[in-house]
Amino acid sequence: MPIAITKNTNTILAAGILFVMAILLIGSVWDDSATFDEVAHIPSGFGYVTQLDARLNPEHPPLIKALSASFAWLASRPYFPTNVPSWRDAVNGQWDQGRVFLYESGNDADRLIFWARIPIILITLAFGWIFFRWTRTRFGNTPAFLALLFFAFSPTILAHGRYVTTDIGAAFGFFICIAAFLKFLEMPSWRNTAIAGIIFGTVQLIKFSLVLVIPVLLFMLLLRAWSSPRRRALDRIRLAARLLAKSLAIGALGLVIVWGVYAVFMMNYPKERQFNDAKTILSSYPWRAPVDFDLMLIRTRITRPLGQYLFGFLMTQQRSLSGNTSFFLGEISSKGSRLYFPLMYIVKEPLALHLLTLLSLFGMCSYCARNRLKISFEQLRRFIRTYFTEFSALVFILFYWAFSVASPLNIGVRHVLPAFPFIYLLVARLLGQWMQGERIVNPANWSETIKTVLHRGRTLRRIGLVTILMCSIAASALFSFPHFLSYYNILGGGTRRGFRIAVDSNYDWGQDLKRLTDFVRTHDIEKISLDYFGGGSPRYELGEKFEPWWSSRGPAHGWFAVSATLRQGAFARPAAGFVKQQENSYEWLTPFQPIARAGQSIFIYYLP
Repeated sequence: MPIAITKNTNTILAAGILFVMAILLIGSVWDDSATFDEVAHIPSGFGYVTQLDARLNPEHPPLIKALSASFAWLASRPYFPTNVPSWRDAVNGQWDQGRVFLYESGNDADRLIFWARIPIILITLAFGWIFFRWTRTRFGNTPAFLALLFFAFSPTILAHGRYVTTDIGAAFGFFICIAAFLKFLEMPSWRNTAIAGIIFGTVQLIKFSLVLVIPVLLFMLLLRAWSSPRRRALDRIRLAARLLAKSLAIGALGLVIVWGVYAVFMMNYPKERQFNDAKTILSSYPWRAPVDFDLMLIRTRITRPLGQYLFGFLMTQQRSLSGNTSFFLGEISSKGSRLYFPLMYIVKEPLALHLLTLLSLFGMCSYCARNRLKISFEQLRRFIRTYFTEFSALVFILFYWAFSVASPLNIGVRHVLPAFPFIYLLVARLLGQWMQGERIVNPANWSETIKTVLHRGRTLRRIGLVTILMCSIAASALFSFPHFLSYYNILGGGTRRGFRIAVDSNYDWGQDLKRLTDFVRTHDIEKISLDYFGGGSPRYELGEKFEPWWSSRGPAHGWFAVSATLRQGAFARPAAGFVKQQENSYEWLTPFQPIARAGQSIFIYYLP
């Protein structure tokens, strides 16, 4: 890896990396069954697009699901049933509607799911390209190249950059929103205000967690005003006031976009049905004032779209407050752990990335020590002004991680995915500086010439070390193909044993059901009992060879398979106050060892 990569060469290399990423994404998704959330997201998107009706899956905004459904509808033209109880009568019957739509309506489920995933893959690739171009503009060729390598070969991004979920879209949304706001703060023209407003409104249609960008943007604004070169405090206050006024315009424009998109998908959603759905689902929300306000919005024709948005937001918050049953470090609980996300990030990202992160921090600390930097109040102001982009990225990382760690929703490292690109660009930025080192441009004497030669040797060694570690990151992705979702690094026990730490969307999301079908067909198995966790349909895949099973039915005989999420939850010790149900215990299975696996996540037994 050269010290300085030319712009044209950099562009060609970036295109090549994204091409490899596209092959990994498309190639790995062929044999993946529907994940748990996809069975709700795909029919919801079809409800929005084909029926202009937003009754399904209100806990997520419509944009990603609608894009996915539009592409799949154009590619496969499936039949979407509306005269079924899950659509006609049920309150948010997303799971039943997904099962009926995908597997019981005569549609080719595999074809439909594949084409529904293609827009997500395209979004991931577009994210990578924009991330690369933006980083290059800000920091130069080498940091941009390194950051793109981190992004393209992250097993976590490869895993979630191909499923019909909102996770990669949310990460993209946070990134482009903060990037647009940075541009606005640097040049607060009305053009940049409009662009920031359009992007802000659009990203709010991806995932409700994107409301968290608002306090981050506000902090960035205040920090920009405080660190401005203006000497008088009054001038900085005036600057903050002007920026805040235009930021309100950004918010107003964003609100109009949210209203407009929701209005389209509410056209055939009866108002009375919407009101009753919201009232029923939010009946357990802990505070009545927000619910009453939301119901008031729904009653009024002009505010109905905003009422639906608020309904989804409150529903999401309600679920977050209640937590989610999850397995972590041998224990099953619904309360969550503060250790969950830090540990999952450590074991789910390549070890080489963590080594490069430590190396970049070492380089930064060494630079500060050599130059004996003294931080005064004014120097801090100047430092923030000079490195405002980097500081904004750090602020977002700290804020988002603090929020995530406090959340009891411990069902996957994907929930901290928005922080990943900002970590990548900071590490790449520091590595670029560390590899370059401090140079003597025009040596004036023999002493400086010798120092220049030594510097070049040291630089080459640093480049060699970084290159080896970057190759290790790429190798981690290539060797884990196609099981990106189940990837764990060596600290987590590797992909084969990572399930011992955490499962669910970290390891087992139902993606290996078709691989179980292949196993059954290859071994000419006539009947297999299965306890399955995921969005696939065992009956659709296995037909009469499938027999549903759960622990309370007692010991199975012959061929038996169980998903890792259910298996680990059954074997785990319950946390204090958590009651394990009999159907989830599997005490009778503990003496036996699996003889095979379907993919990585479905354990296969032959029981006497």
